[in-house]
Amino acid sequence: MSPGPETLGAFDGMAPSPVVLVVDDALDTLRMLCDALAIEGYTVMVARDADEARQRFEMAVPDIVLLDAIMPGTDGFALCREIKATPPWSHVPIVFMTGLSDTEQVVRGFASGGVDYVVKPLRIPEVLARMATHLRNARAARLAREAVDVAGMGAVVLDGQGRIAWRSPQATRWLEAAFGAALGEASAWLAAVPPAGEASRRLADGARLLARHMGAGTYSETMLLLRLAAAGVPVPAGRSLQTTLTPRETEVLAWLAKGKTNRDIGDILGMSPRTVNKHLEHIYEKLGVETRTAAVAAAAGQMQGPE
Repeated sequence: MSPGPETLGAFDGMAPSPVVLVVDDALDTLRMLCDALAIEGYTVMVARDADEARQRFEMAVPDIVLLDAIMPGTDGFALCREIKATPPWSHVPIVFMTGLSDTEQVVRGFASGGVDYVVKPLRIPEVLARMATHLRNARAARLAREAVDVAGMGAVVLDGQGRIAWRSPQATRWLEAAFGAALGEASAWLAAVPPAGEASRRLADGARLLARHMGAGTYSETMLLLRLAAAGVPVPAGRSLQTTLTPRETEVLAWLAKGKTNRDIGDILGMSPRTVNKHLEHIYEKLGVETRTAAVAAAAGQMQGPE
């Protein structure tokens, strides 16, 4: 099989299979990976250099990228930095493929935004196992971050240099209202949020955008939660949804509001139904309610104020 620029692979008949973009200037490597990935049910896009990779991203954002580190022209490290600096693409996990095994090159790959690397000659079972792990992690992170938006907050992830690496739709709307197109200014404001405190930015309508530091994540990333305080409406101390519940309880409540059962929530968030029930007990106590319906109603009532 001779790979071309078109999308290769198959769908499972119910939902699209994960899309993998393979970027490598070696045709033998492209053929081998296309065959192996297609057999596993992945949809595969291929690119032979950075320019073609950009075209593939414009056509369809992949779920994961297998990226050759050393290519003619723009190398994999520079392409990775470019992808991570582009907000609509920055969430995509990138796994480097390289024949280089010295520590300096490995560190360079992680510093540019890669989540993992595999050494050539490639061992296909290892590549597949690492890809599956990063796809699961990326999906879990996406669901958790979307749940934050459902709960009336926004989420932002900063990379190791303090730049915005990812932002939820709600966070994007609020940051654009506060800073316009000045993403550098927004990044600087977020990076300055104290670890144990909150930062405030006044909007044109008098409302205040508040950012709270949630701690460091993987590979030097930092997550912040954003919320909106309406103009002239003080948030009752200790009773706002955002300050009363822990981030994990907020996620549980968000999926509860979508009508999910304890088992569904456990599957989504990677916990047992018993642990979900324990979180619900704490949520009921903190919100002063006794049932699932009442908890959702109380949360909805608290979310209406800042809207």
